[in-house]
Amino acid sequence: MAHVSNPNLDPQPVTLTGRLVRLEPLGLEHADDLYAVDTDDSIWRYLPRPAFSGLEDAQEWIEQSMAQTSRGERVAFAVVHRETGQAIGSTAYLDIDRPNRVLEIGMTWYATPWQRTGVNTECKYLLMGHAFEEQSARRVCLKTDSRNQRSRQAILRLGAVEEGTWRNHRIAWDGADRHSVFYSVIDTEWPDVKLRLEGFMRR
Repeated sequence: MAHVSNPNLDPQPVTLTGRLVRLEPLGLEHADDLYAVDTDDSIWRYLPRPAFSGLEDAQEWIEQSMAQTSRGERVAFAVVHRETGQAIGSTAYLDIDRPNRVLEIGMTWYATPWQRTGVNTECKYLLMGHAFEEQSARRVCLKTDSRNQRSRQAILRLGAVEEGTWRNHRIAWDGADRHSVFYSVIDTEWPDVKLRLEGFMRR
């Protein structure tokens, strides 16, 4: 199992840097970029909220995420494209269960031009690496709407294990019954998943 530098899971705002992207604490300085790249309603189809209605809406969403981060409920990141310096999406640690050393990676979205590129693989590599190797995570969860076939395939491609479906888990923002499919990677699986992701990133 990977060496753990922190015996207690307690993720805090941190900057994680890869080759393509930099994950940095989400702040109001990212609002203009995120609103500018939020041009496709399909990005938000399966997320808990619809697309930003305006810059003020983007700012309010960021402020809510920052408040949840300050309360220790999540750690929200802006996904910054290193070559351009532009924020192109967001992701977060959610449902942080400190006593059981479990968390979720979720509320992830990317602007359309960066979907189906190496961005998602690198983001998940950075987030899982930090959780397992710098924190003491025993389990990292991912979940998605059962209708979101692209997301389901992407999660399986990472090497996560499908665990099952929570039926009628939520009412989606469009009024549909959302069935959530749950996946996970656990600490003993991380070394193999890490090698898998590194292989993808070398291509």
